[in-house]
Amino acid sequence: MLEQVDLSLHIAKNEYDKLLEPLGYRLGELQRRCRDAGIPIVVIYEGWDAAGKGGSVNQLMRLIDPRGFKVYATEPPTDFEKMRPFLWRFGIRMPPRGFMAILIRSWYCRVLIERVEKLVPDKEWQRAYEDINAFERHLVDDGTVLIKFWLHITKKEQRQRLAKLEKDPYDSWRAKLANWDNHANYRAYIEAVEDMLQQTSSTSAPWTIIEAEDRYFGRLKTFESIARAMELALAEKERLAKVKKTYGFHVDPSAYRTIVLKSERFLKRYDLTKKIEDRKKYKERLASLQMNARQAHNRLFMEKTAAMVIFEGWDASGKGGAIKRLVAQLDARRFEVVTSPTPTNREHAQHYLWRFWKNIPQKGFLTIFDRSWYGRTLVERVEGFCATDAWQRAYKEINEFEKMLVDGGIIIIKFWLQIDKEEQLRRFKAREEISYKSWKITEEDWRNRGKWEEYEMAVADMIQKTSTAYAPWTVVASNDKYYSRIQVIETFMKTISAKLASEKGGKGRERT
Repeated sequence: MLEQVDLSLHIAKNEYDKLLEPLGYRLGELQRRCRDAGIPIVVIYEGWDAAGKGGSVNQLMRLIDPRGFKVYATEPPTDFEKMRPFLWRFGIRMPPRGFMAILIRSWYCRVLIERVEKLVPDKEWQRAYEDINAFERHLVDDGTVLIKFWLHITKKEQRQRLAKLEKDPYDSWRAKLANWDNHANYRAYIEAVEDMLQQTSSTSAPWTIIEAEDRYFGRLKTFESIARAMELALAEKERLAKVKKTYGFHVDPSAYRTIVLKSERFLKRYDLTKKIEDRKKYKERLASLQMNARQAHNRLFMEKTAAMVIFEGWDASGKGGAIKRLVAQLDARRFEVVTSPTPTNREHAQHYLWRFWKNIPQKGFLTIFDRSWYGRTLVERVEGFCATDAWQRAYKEINEFEKMLVDGGIIIIKFWLQIDKEEQLRRFKAREEISYKSWKITEEDWRNRGKWEEYEMAVADMIQKTSTAYAPWTVVASNDKYYSRIQVIETFMKTISAKLASEKGGKGRERT
């Protein structure tokens, strides 16, 4: 691909100046329109050392409103960042709707620098393509304009530029030893770049090759590409608005009832009559399991493995009580319980997974989510808080998101606490009658109960479509809280032990 790039393309300085001014006005106007339309923009600058990435970004910054963007220069990951999946440090930096993020180097370091310099095993950078493509698709499907540039120059041109930088008293710091090392590995990098371009260029997130030997031509092509991408995004936003205004959606009631009946059958396969009658035996078993869970938690820390436990379930199904018993004997310094209330305005302006990226645990730590990203397929679906295509798309997005986390070394354990409608009613009434529990019951709980059948259908879809080999659901019969709590802790303990044993065995096989 790169051998076909015409690097002789150039433009005279006076012509560049003449074209830059109107292009700058156009970019500024488009930036304001995208901000008003709530369109997030991510611009990625990748390319050879000394190809002009920094100069192009500096010029772009002078053409647009500085209040509407942030620039991130991607450096080698810190020790803190290495403790999480490699996409974590980028996921938390994605811009809210209406704003722009400009990345000088990006997540592609994994398949370029880290690949060529052998900073990660081959299987990690090979696997990263799947995670990168999924991550970018999540952004684009949510409305982000993703613009990716590769600034291309020859090896000869790079050598001349590095030598010139070394002689410049103000810019000599830029000609680092690492740049010369990369220059020496130009052929290996060419192979990696070709592979990257081929595997990660899609219709919705294509690569644009910038002929950068002439900086004026390169900058104009870059800025024109950004302007064009924003114009297309605005046109598509207007088109979709017209379609939404013109056409409505209709659900056939008979079809809806059929789906509900299927979901009822799916959930009724779980035996909710299971219970523990003997309170004394329950307490003894609970105490024993809690100590075993403590040991499993300690092993996570010693073996530098992160874990996440997700609790979903009906209102009053016992999530809080199960979490309380699970963490009772764990070291409080190495776990966190995260609740997921209604997203704030700041969170609502981001991709729905953004607020969960922030809480991904580092190696050796445990994060417990009391409700999670599955809100997109449950409450947001049933209550109409997101578009139909958004929650339908979420099943695949969530599976891919969890795969990224598992690829990053995180153990995921997911619980759905299942109770029947009669048990929920009994617990609701008990909460209203017991003073110290009355805060647990709200008008929203009663309103949600009125949509039991719709939630039942959503739960069935969620479990069936997002239970994967790497992150399966455990449905816990929870009509009896004692039985439920024991099952949760047993599953936690056994899953952690099995995963750690599997990982240890896998590493042993790799070494032999």
